[in-house]
Amino acid sequence: MDRLPRSLRDAPVVEKDGYHYFVHPVSDGVPALDPGLLREITVRILRKANLADVDKIVTPAAMGIHISTALSLATDLPLVVVRKRQYGLDGEVSLSQVTGYSESEMYVNDVSAGDRVLLLDDVLSTGGTLSALIGALEDIGAEVTDTVAVIKKVGGGDALDDTDHDIKTLVNVDVVDGEVVVVDEDGDG
Repeated sequence: MDRLPRSLRDAPVVEKDGYHYFVHPVSDGVPALDPGLLREITVRILRKANLADVDKIVTPAAMGIHISTALSLATDLPLVVVRKRQYGLDGEVSLSQVTGYSESEMYVNDVSAGDRVLLLDDVLSTGGTLSALIGALEDIGAEVTDTVAVIKKVGGGDALDDTDHDIKTLVNVDVVDGEVVVVDEDGDG
């Protein structure tokens, strides 16, 4: 079970407006996502996440979708995708997402008061997306029972300081001198 750290060490790094961004199948969809890597990630989430009493998996579009789909298939839990498109459905809730490199509106549908959800994302960098999602889900009256990000990029700002949630991660990385350095292969540190 070391495909994830190995694949990150091999990931290319690009710079966009001063932000060092690693390009990886989990976070970007390129290069192609190997089924074995996706399977490993799913097993690691199953071992790390508290799935007892979870009603739904919630993930932001777009790159959390493939990971959450694999987890949904493994657990038979329904999947809710938070979209960047407004549909105007009854109960739709909007939120502002601010990350280290973008700002946008997102929309939550099909989450109700009393729902117990696992929040799952591909990468935790600044915490802006997860912080906004946690706030929106709590405003709805849902209970965020656990939050997991596959990859944590250390050294950035932490918008999650304003929440009461500890985010579990599978692997923690940093970008040093244009290369991905795995800081913690288990995401515990």
